Amino acid sequence: MSVYDFTVKAQDGSDVSLDAYKGKVLLIMNTATGCGFTPQYEGLQDLYDEHHDDGLEILDFPCNQFMDQVPGSDEEIHSFCTGRFGITFPQFSKIDVRGENAAPLFRYLSENTSFEGFGKGPKAIAMKAVAKKMDKDYKNNGSVKWNFTKFLIDRDGAIAARFEPTAEVEAVKAKVEELL
Repeated sequence: MSVYDFTVKAQDGSDVSLDAYKGKVLLIMNTATGCGFTPQYEGLQDLYDEHHDDGLEILDFPCNQFMDQVPGSDEEIHSFCTGRFGITFPQFSKIDVRGENAAPLFRYLSENTSFEGFGKGPKAIAMKAVAKKMDKDYKNNGSVKWNFTKFLIDRDGAIAARFEPTAEVEAVKAKVEELL
């Protein structure tokens, strides 16, 4: 099984087979417009601009599961992201990424990766507290912990890396460039 076996919903509600992205390096992430990590959109758009022609696609899945930080409609979310951050990479319909209603794609990504920690520093300390509040066993499972969790997929559709929200975009960029 690979990510190419999944179908997701576009913003307009139509079905999109991830098979359409075969041969590309994919960065799949769950996002929110009202999150402390939302400014990552700027660096992610820069990454997309720099490497889209090399075969990078960033697939953005808004998710309102974490403190209701993306309450708007798909159209409102897209308008915010394009207006504020100039986003040009594909944004999909809002989904759940954890729990019993998790989208199959994110269930697959979570079940086939491990949580590697939030790193060090103030953001990491804050995220540890938040994650522990939501799931006392958060360190021992692959569930998505927060907005802007990123999964890097190689050109063959295999999961190559997972980045927690606290990972710097530069770390993501280095791994993307290895795969390209």
